[in-house]
Amino acid sequence: MSGRRGYLLGLLVVGLIGAVAAVMAPPRSREEVGAGVLLALLVQAPLGWWTLRSIGTETFQLVWVSGMIIRLGVVALAAVGLARVYHWDAAALLVTLVATLLALLLVEAATAVREHSRLK
Repeated sequence: MSGRRGYLLGLLVVGLIGAVAAVMAPPRSREEVGAGVLLALLVQAPLGWWTLRSIGTETFQLVWVSGMIIRLGVVALAAVGLARVYHWDAAALLVTLVATLLALLLVEAATAVREHSRLK
């Protein structure tokens, strides 16, 4: 399986797990859980692909650091902005957002190892 297909499959699996989590969440937290999963997917999908494409180039370190700063900024924005504006339970939103970002970072790492391993 190519790196692109593996990455997309990983995004799909994490998205489906997140959708199930949103449906199974208590009714008062469903919106926050769904928003956390969706926000993580919207942020991580392009950032992860950008990072994967930069591996082995001179810009890798800049791309990786920039991506991590953007992810941190999104978590901070969700904590102080989105939760207040939409009157969401910040804990449910942030736990879901961070957990989904971590799962997607694992997909990114697994894709990188598989695509760039010397043991092919």
